[in-house]
Amino acid sequence: MIEVSALKKKYKEATVLDIPALSIPKSECFGLVGNNGAGKTTFFRIILDLVRATEGHVFIDGEDVGQSENWKSKVGAFLDEHMLLSYLTPDEYFDALRKIYRLSKEDLSLHLERFRDLFNDEILGKKKYIRDLSKGNLKKVGIAAAMFGNPEAVLLDEPFENLDPSSQVRLKKLILQEKELNLVTFLISSHDLNHVMEICDRIVLLEKGVIIKDLQEKSSMAGELYAYFNVT
Repeated sequence: MIEVSALKKKYKEATVLDIPALSIPKSECFGLVGNNGAGKTTFFRIILDLVRATEGHVFIDGEDVGQSENWKSKVGAFLDEHMLLSYLTPDEYFDALRKIYRLSKEDLSLHLERFRDLFNDEILGKKKYIRDLSKGNLKKVGIAAAMFGNPEAVLLDEPFENLDPSSQVRLKKLILQEKELNLVTFLISSHDLNHVMEICDRIVLLEKGVIIKDLQEKSSMAGELYAYFNVT
């Protein structure tokens, strides 16, 4: 699904990302962890062609993201609230996306039904602008928007941040359902080790832009991550 080859990002003389090779197969739930400044968001932005790599390539289904537009219909993402149209209400925003994706009103209703539990009757029909929503509800709108058009891959940066405990549980359930039922590939960057370990098949640990661990065995993930982050 996603292939990385000889990828580097430099700012002047500083190398902030250096990934020689990485392969993320279809329908994998891929976790990305690391301390602040590890390069997690930079990596996601390069995958989405929001930032250009200094060297190397990212391929999605064989398409170089820097050379082609064809991959964009296969990928959804929510990195931060700046990706939303804050001057609209959630209802207006979702209807605008419906038109962009050329969906019927029935299609839109079916899509939003998937998020009923996550929304918890706090998002739709409230006539409240997106800019006035709480941080947690902004996140919910962004996640629902990222999954419009049934993308094959979804990138989420800190999806559990600012969500209350009940919403975190609902989001984990939603991600696992989408992965199993619709074979969606999820790339999730998070500081919350417990949530990432619970839902991800594989966790990559970045340190100063370099992969120092690629954990694919559930039995050893907790021990290795806790040891690295000095969690007792």
